[in-house]
Amino acid sequence: MRHLSLLVLGFLLMPSVTLGQSGSPDSQTLQALLTEVRQLRQELRSTTSASLRAQILIYRVQAQEAAVARVQERLDDATTRHSQLTEKRKQFASQLKFYADKKEGMTNPDERQKYDDAASELKVEMDTEMTDLQELETKQAELKEELRSEEAKLGRLQDELDRLDKTLESAETPTR
Repeated sequence: MRHLSLLVLGFLLMPSVTLGQSGSPDSQTLQALLTEVRQLRQELRSTTSASLRAQILIYRVQAQEAAVARVQERLDDATTRHSQLTEKRKQFASQLKFYADKKEGMTNPDERQKYDDAASELKVEMDTEMTDLQELETKQAELKEELRSEEAKLGRLQDELDRLDKTLESAETPTR
C-alpha cells in the first residue's frame, strides 16, 4: 500500500513538473515576441524619423528651386534689357553716322547747326545709355554669381535627398 501511495503521489507530482517544463518554452516564446515587438517599435521610430526628414528635405528642395527660378528670371530680364540697350546703342551710332554724313553735304550753316545739335543730344543719350549698360553688366555678373550659388545649394540639397533615399532603400531590403 505504501508503494501504491507513492505511485499516486508520483502521478500527482508529475503533471506539475510537466507544467513547469511547458512553461519554459512559453516564456521563451513570449520573450522572443517581446524582443521582436521592441525591434519593430524601434524600426517604426527610425522610419518615421527618416520620413519626416525626407519631407523636410523635399520642402527645402522646393524652396531652393523657387529661389533658383527667381534669380534665373531676374538674370533673364537683365539679359533682355542688356540686349535692348545694345541694340539701341547700335541705332544711336547709325543715326550719328547719318547726321555726320548729312551735315558734310550741307552748305547752309543753320542746317549744319541743326544736325550738330541733334548729334549732341544723341551723344548725351548714348552716354546715359552707356552708364545704364555698364550698371546692367555689373548687375548681370552679380546675378550670375548668385545663380551659381543658389544652384550649388540646390545641388547639395538634392545630393542629401539622394543619400536619404539610398538609406531608406537599403533599410527596406530584408536582411534575413
